[in-house]
Amino acid sequence: MRSADAARPAPPLVRVAPALFLGSARAAGASELLRDLGVRLCVNVSRQQPGPHAPGVAELRVPVLDDPAEDLLAHLEPTCAAMEAAVRAGGACLVYCKNGRSRSAAVCTAYLMRHRGLSLEEAFRMVKSARPVAEPNPGFWSQLQQYEQLLQARPPDDEGPTAAVTPPAP
Repeated sequence: MRSADAARPAPPLVRVAPALFLGSARAAGASELLRDLGVRLCVNVSRQQPGPHAPGVAELRVPVLDDPAEDLLAHLEPTCAAMEAAVRAGGACLVYCKNGRSRSAAVCTAYLMRHRGLSLEEAFRMVKSARPVAEPNPGFWSQLQQYEQLLQARPPDDEGPTAAVTPPAP
C-alpha cells in the first residue's frame, strides 16, 4: 500500500541553494512564483518544453533529450557560466526539464560543482536532498563524472566560456 506522500506529485520547483531552483516545466509557467523568487534566468534543459513567459526572465535553452546517449557535457560550461552571471547580477536561476528529474538535476549538480566547489557526490546529495525524485540517467551521470575530472584538472581562476541567453520577455 502506498502512503499519501508517495502518491503526491513532486512540487513544481524546489530551492537547491540560495539562488538556485530546480523544477519541472510547470514551474516555468508560474510567472508570479518566478517573480516572487527573484528568478531572472530559466535554464530550459529540453528540446520541446515551452520557455518561461514571465516579464524580466531570460531563457537559456539546452536542447537535449533525456537519453543517455545525448551530449550534455558539451553544454555544462557555458550553461553554468550563464547561471553564475545571473546570480552575480542579483537574480536567481530556475533549471527545469519536463519532470525536473534527470536533465535539470544533472545541470544543477554541475553548477554546484563548478561554482560552489563541491564534489560530484556532495553536489548531487544537495540536489537529491532538495528534490528526492532527482535521478540523472546513467549517461548524464557518467558525463558528470567526466566533468568532475575536468574541473579537478582546471586552474582555479579559469572562468570558461559563456552561453547565449535569450533576453527576458518585455
